[in-house]
Amino acid sequence: MISFTVNSTIILSKGKKAIQITLLVLAGEAIFILPFVLARIFRPTVLDVFKLTNLELGTCFSVYGTVAFVSYFFGGSFADKYQPRYLMAISLIFTALGGIYMSTYPSFFGLTMLYGYWGFTTIFLFWAAMIKATRVWGGKLQQGIAFGLLDGGRGLVSFVFGWLGILIFSWVIVDEIETATLLERKQAYTYVLLICSGIIAFIGVLLIVLIKNDPSIEMTVEKTTTHQLLKKYLEVIKIPSVWLLMIIILCAYTGYKITDVHSQYANEVMGYNESDAAAIGSNLLGIRVLIGIAVGLLADKTRSSFMMMICFGISIVGSLIFASGVIAPNTSMLFWFTIISLATGVYAFRTLYFSAIQEGEIPLQVTGTAVGLISLIGFTPDIFMGPAMGFLIDNSPGELGFQKVFLMLAIFALIGLLASVVFYRINKPNRTL
Repeated sequence: MISFTVNSTIILSKGKKAIQITLLVLAGEAIFILPFVLARIFRPTVLDVFKLTNLELGTCFSVYGTVAFVSYFFGGSFADKYQPRYLMAISLIFTALGGIYMSTYPSFFGLTMLYGYWGFTTIFLFWAAMIKATRVWGGKLQQGIAFGLLDGGRGLVSFVFGWLGILIFSWVIVDEIETATLLERKQAYTYVLLICSGIIAFIGVLLIVLIKNDPSIEMTVEKTTTHQLLKKYLEVIKIPSVWLLMIIILCAYTGYKITDVHSQYANEVMGYNESDAAAIGSNLLGIRVLIGIAVGLLADKTRSSFMMMICFGISIVGSLIFASGVIAPNTSMLFWFTIISLATGVYAFRTLYFSAIQEGEIPLQVTGTAVGLISLIGFTPDIFMGPAMGFLIDNSPGELGFQKVFLMLAIFALIGLLASVVFYRINKPNRTL
């Protein structure tokens, strides 16, 4: 009888953990579908239906990044004070409302304000709460697999949303995509936005309903005074690993931002139509599923910092091949090999970003604060990469502009590699964390 009770408790506990990570995965990617994933997959379409240049779309991303910059700093401490499920659910619902507004096709000014709004809703209450909840889920010994499942699962969610969008888009447009009018494409994209917004809001509701009163995800929270909060920031800022992770994430996230132009590259350089180019962007997100889980397992067996060094090396090689100009419409095999290799290096970091927090000996009780500070610098590519890529592509039409973009990635990857080596050396293995 006792054995049966114990086994039932274990099964129930595992079931709860499975629900928790599933909801973290769904929420963790759903929050970014509207501002980034759809714009990445449907970039040529978005430029046309909103009548934007590459620089103008980049400016929207920059406004997002600027608001997110402030939100990282002030929002990080919220994850150390309030229950994550409420913070994340509110963020999802308010982000979904922005998608409804986007479906009205606002002016360029309205679009920039929307991206500023999303910079707040997706980061201020959400980001650090998700990272801390995932760290608690993984415990001391399974940080790699925790963040691997998170990002691998997020890749799957992104992949599903991407293909859902493509199916909706293709279903609404009856004729061939090449002959579809601007009005037809606009109508199709409206359906994509509204359906995705509804799903995102629903995930927010699920967070509140399904993980209610779960002690492992609703961590004990601290009620801190302003003085104690400032003390936390001073404590975190003295940790060398925090500064190194700022640099590492900044360089790695630069590579992730460049995935925004993969479908556009396929369309403008390789000659794919809009639908096929969007499919390439979506399929690359599918690769992220396998990469996240595989890298997470390897990080637990080796070290997160060691895996970072390997991934930066892969990113350098892949970006230099693109920058060299050897890829052309008649070298499709080389294109696929290189873009998959580069995606492998870039997407692996989505797992490694914060699994390294444990290796860097950052105390659990200040995780939210540390994530806020690290993200403050680490995710600044949200501010400058959109305009930078837009400027390079608009002012150097054709393949040349993309070559310059990938050369920029190679430089950042080299800096990130050096920072990873230092992180690896100062955080010795087999230390008590």
